[in-house]
Amino acid sequence: MKRAPDPTLGEFHDSEHLELKGVPPRRVLIFGSVTHIWSDLFFALLVPLLPYIKEDLELSYSQVGLLRSFYSGSSALLQIPAGFLAETIGEFWMITIGNIWVSAGLIVMGIVPGFLTLLGSSVVAGVGGGTQHPLASSMVSRAYDSSGRSAAVGTVNFAGDIGKMMAPAVAASFVIAGGWRIAMWAVGIAGNIFFTFLIIFGRSFDPGKPEPHSQSASRNVLTHDEKTSVSGFVVLTGIGILDSAARNAALIFFPFIMLGRSMGESEVVISLLLLFSGGAAGKYICGWLNDRTGTIPLIWLTKGGTSLLLLAALFAPSLLLWPIALVLGVGLNGTSSVLYATVAKFIPAHRRGRYYGYFYTTNEIGTIGAPLIYGLIADLLGLKSSIFIMAVLTSSILPTSLALKKHLVRT
Repeated sequence: MKRAPDPTLGEFHDSEHLELKGVPPRRVLIFGSVTHIWSDLFFALLVPLLPYIKEDLELSYSQVGLLRSFYSGSSALLQIPAGFLAETIGEFWMITIGNIWVSAGLIVMGIVPGFLTLLGSSVVAGVGGGTQHPLASSMVSRAYDSSGRSAAVGTVNFAGDIGKMMAPAVAASFVIAGGWRIAMWAVGIAGNIFFTFLIIFGRSFDPGKPEPHSQSASRNVLTHDEKTSVSGFVVLTGIGILDSAARNAALIFFPFIMLGRSMGESEVVISLLLLFSGGAAGKYICGWLNDRTGTIPLIWLTKGGTSLLLLAALFAPSLLLWPIALVLGVGLNGTSSVLYATVAKFIPAHRRGRYYGYFYTTNEIGTIGAPLIYGLIADLLGLKSSIFIMAVLTSSILPTSLALKKHLVRT
């Protein structure tokens, strides 16, 4: 049954609605959210393990940044192809197979002996993660295309941070039991079991592949209105690169600020839990607010706050680092829900898989580059100088976001 586009929404809509094989939108949302929890756990697990890996393998800060960059950044290799493949075989299969790939890669990362082999295996493992984010966003955005889309995309984005929040506790539990390698083995094996079970018994969550209902769409011909919308998408992509750079660099080096204050391991774990909790809340709240307050005000609120809090973390008393971590998480991650939902304002539903692939892939420029660059700065000038430069560059998102205004008005 087709749903009519909501004329009150000021964004681009297809005249055709894409059928979802009779799968209720809520079931699509559950699938996207649960798989996102697992996927983000797989990738966030490395963050609390980095200090232990650094000590065990005697790494420098730049090597730590390189490891994180390669692991997260390698997911960019499959995101665009995944968007195209999903149009043929469906998002369900791409997401489940991709997560099995990553969980198997974690097992290998826990086995290899030295830094170079760990770096290589992290690249192979990370590639599988390219299916989760663009395809879950695409799937959920078309399930809720008529109403509630921003809140639904924000919910999926929020769900991923549940996995991030779990990562410090999971890592700490297994590090105590047997070290960072045991943590990777345990999560990898559990992930393989879950997604294999989902493939066998979870087909009722499969909404089917996106099918266009018009000849021009099936021939991949862009109309004039679609070309205009794509120009707004390009501007949004530039903002996404800057946002991902700020988010990933801050997440990696914030624990080292706390360690530099002689905080114990348990205190660092609590701070990371607060950081990820704030990020989860920010993603959900900002997704909900985006339907009500608009894109640009939320970007200014979240990224302006991030810049100020990064500076505050350098000079505030140690006792204030915990509340700073909580609020900083909101600013770091809240912007992403706003940007992900805004992609769907510019791109018609049958093409969202590939364009979400483009968006997430270009965002990896920031994901890959920022940890390595800030790690080199920390090695050369010190950690405090690196964080200060990070705060200044993050504030550049504010004037850049103003270029998006005319495109939002046009759509």
